[in-house]
Amino acid sequence: MVLFSFNDSADSVHWVGFSLRWYRKLINTPEILNALKASLIVAGFTTVISVVLGTCLVMASKWWRSSILFNFFYANVLLPELILAISVLSIFTFFQIPVGYGSLITGHTVLGLGFVIPIVRARFIELDPMLTEASLDLGATYPQTVRKVVLPLLKPSLIASALLVFTLSMDDFLISFFCCGPEVQTLSVYVYSMINISIDPTINAVSAVFLAISSLLVLLLSSLKVIDQVITYE
Repeated sequence: MVLFSFNDSADSVHWVGFSLRWYRKLINTPEILNALKASLIVAGFTTVISVVLGTCLVMASKWWRSSILFNFFYANVLLPELILAISVLSIFTFFQIPVGYGSLITGHTVLGLGFVIPIVRARFIELDPMLTEASLDLGATYPQTVRKVVLPLLKPSLIASALLVFTLSMDDFLISFFCCGPEVQTLSVYVYSMINISIDPTINAVSAVFLAISSLLVLLLSSLKVIDQVITYE
């Protein structure tokens, strides 16, 4: 796929010569750039909301000590994504809320919480409670303790979960397909619509860009060694 994204031929299976024509076409096609912009907006908001909301729920569990809510989010990972997509669409339809960015971000956030909460909670459980108690005994307030003690200790799990949710949101198709609406189209949905019309070699260039972005995120995770830090603390 990556090799044929540099093929000068419109025929995707016969190599003619090296060319960047499909990448030039990709850059000069406004529909693709708009779809990429929509995907980045949805993935960005989804990542921020999932990490912030998931972290707040995990820290709040110190007081309520119930795992029922966490089991609900763990089920997001086990449920077929098709059911999750239809459920989100049904809720927006029931309340007569137009689908678009709101439904996309909501659906991706529900999916993302299923990954953020287990990662952050695994790290949070292992934190030594004496550290927060010492901070409070020394005169720090709860917000200061969270900002200067808890969040720095949770940083590896926050980075790992954020990169994971961003990648999942960028690659997601089912929720995007059901919840995108007529005015907003993510890149995965746009690629699907291109395949329905014809086999355009530009798809190879789009897929190669997707692969490059995912590979960069994996390399970033490896270089920061955040996964190792999360596992070590577990």
